[in-house]
Amino acid sequence: MKKRSRAARKPFRAMRPDELAEATAAYGREMVIDEFQPLTKAARSRWEQAQRKPGRPRRGKGVKVISVSVEQDLLQRSDKLARSLGVSRARLIERGLKVVLSTGGK
Repeated sequence: MKKRSRAARKPFRAMRPDELAEATAAYGREMVIDEFQPLTKAARSRWEQAQRKPGRPRRGKGVKVISVSVEQDLLQRSDKLARSLGVSRARLIERGLKVVLSTGGK
């Protein structure tokens, strides 16, 4: 079967019956596993990367999880503000800390 580049392929729904039969002929064969070969080094690397859990995205030099005590009223008000801004509680606190630190704590 002649392979075509990805860009040259038509969607199955746009193919004529003869084109569809040619494009899907390989799917009807049995024991195609015999045609497989060991993964190349690059393919193995891509496979292992795909198997990893994504985890948290790195920001800056990484993050440190901390525990902070906050008055309940202040926490409720900050949660309400975070919701109205469309950010998480952690992002709101981070933004507040950056503002305070950029002004020198004045």
